[in-house]
Amino acid sequence: MFAQSITPEVLSQSVIAVPPLARDTHGNVAIEPNRAIVRHLEAGGVTSILYGGNANFYHIRLSEYASTLEMLTQIAGQDSWIIPSVGPAFGLMMDQAEVLKDFDFPTAMILPQKEITTPDGIATATRRFAEALGKPVVLYLKHDQILPPKLIRQLQDDQLLAAIKYAVVRDNPAEDLYLQSLVQELDRSIIVSGIGEQPAIVHLRDFGVRGFTSGCVCIAPALSMKMLQAIQANDFETAEHIRQTFQELEDLRNGINPIRVLHEAVRLAGIADTGSLSPMLSGISADDSILVKAAAQKLLLFAE
Repeated sequence: MFAQSITPEVLSQSVIAVPPLARDTHGNVAIEPNRAIVRHLEAGGVTSILYGGNANFYHIRLSEYASTLEMLTQIAGQDSWIIPSVGPAFGLMMDQAEVLKDFDFPTAMILPQKEITTPDGIATATRRFAEALGKPVVLYLKHDQILPPKLIRQLQDDQLLAAIKYAVVRDNPAEDLYLQSLVQELDRSIIVSGIGEQPAIVHLRDFGVRGFTSGCVCIAPALSMKMLQAIQANDFETAEHIRQTFQELEDLRNGINPIRVLHEAVRLAGIADTGSLSPMLSGISADDSILVKAAAQKLLLFAE
């Protein structure tokens, strides 16, 4: 497992996969299916893997946190860097910081919570967690204007941020005043687009962010990597063609639920048995499964 510090170069060398977390029939984290997902990603050239919302780390038990981290170190290839997540509750993330100290993960991502928080409070919690961990962290911006750029700038100036995952959904990603204010105020080389392939071209080309995260990369990793490389080469025609191939499955994720659909898509594509989702989420309906299976298998075949 790659354990060195995260740099802008590392952020741009690979699509950052955000996979589901496979569990067995008893609800326990299952090592072999998770290993299969990682091997599928690595075979497609993906070396950056983030366990966050799609892995339902929001609801992971503290009592299983250390064993889950140990499992992640075991399934990662030598050149792959793995980022686990913490939170979203402050007490939980501070307890998780103590567990993380026993491992060599280069950073961790703080999961966002909009309710029962204030901007100053989130900034303070981020600072305290980073200081407790002893490493800069990944800040996940999922809600519009959740943190003013100047507050984030203070964290950046104090070298407490390894990266920013920007994931505010817009009807038109080109019209985004929050992202524009962020790239003007902050070092844009640590910002990555955090909503998959669909806004990635606009975010990288027009806003100058460093890379992008993806859930559907778990189905077609080599194809998603080709899209990243096409954007970096300014070959936007090729990138747009690839983006469209991901759209059918992404539309289902947006229309049903991003986490639940990806969890099933990886299983229905035959990549790994992801098992059942842990509460408080549930699986998708039988009718939706038919649509998801068709879209996932179509994407998998297109990528071959």
